[in-house]
Amino acid sequence: MPAFKSLFIICLLSLSLSPTTSYQIALLQYNGGGDWYANLETSLPNLIEFCNKNLNMNIEKEQAIVEVESAELFNYPFVHMTGHGNVVFSNEEAENLRKYLIAGGFLHIDDNYGMDKFIRPEMKKVFPELDFVELPFSHAIYHQKYQFNKGLPKIHEHDGKAPQGLGLIYKGRLVCFYSFESDLGDGWEDPQIHKDSQETRMKALQMGANIIQYAFTRGEG
Repeated sequence: MPAFKSLFIICLLSLSLSPTTSYQIALLQYNGGGDWYANLETSLPNLIEFCNKNLNMNIEKEQAIVEVESAELFNYPFVHMTGHGNVVFSNEEAENLRKYLIAGGFLHIDDNYGMDKFIRPEMKKVFPELDFVELPFSHAIYHQKYQFNKGLPKIHEHDGKAPQGLGLIYKGRLVCFYSFESDLGDGWEDPQIHKDSQETRMKALQMGANIIQYAFTRGEG
């Protein structure tokens, strides 16, 4: 991978909280037939608006859409992935995603219900040497601007299981955060879509803001 890509990611991360620096985050488009486009219209845009207003960020209002194997992946310090169904990474896609994450990028995977059995083996292609581990409630991702002393909020019931915040940790650095049995992305959408309460939506947006803030500062902001 060209050195400038790694340097570019580092520069984006170091400048990410400056109100004068504009940057963009992206939704990951993947193969396999799963609906990568779930929550496409309002989810990330609402989270972006919330972060710009409450964290003094300057994220571009329009989300980007980036394919897993694209060189453009390296243009985005934060990439969000969601869906309900099948996910398939080719060897080339897995290698590109690995290089992106090692270079300093950050991936947030949000299970929209039904994604879990597909995403785990595909992320094994990306990091064969790593397993998802549940992050303790004391982890910095839960203690950015907003405090979540009991970990991930439960936004939608689905199977009624407790929400889990899972991570892939590469050489001591959290490179991928996987929100499971929480469904944050649905909570970010416009209120009329799922008819969530304002309290529920606020918890989802605040946790999403924590994830973005953590990704941009590695927990130091």
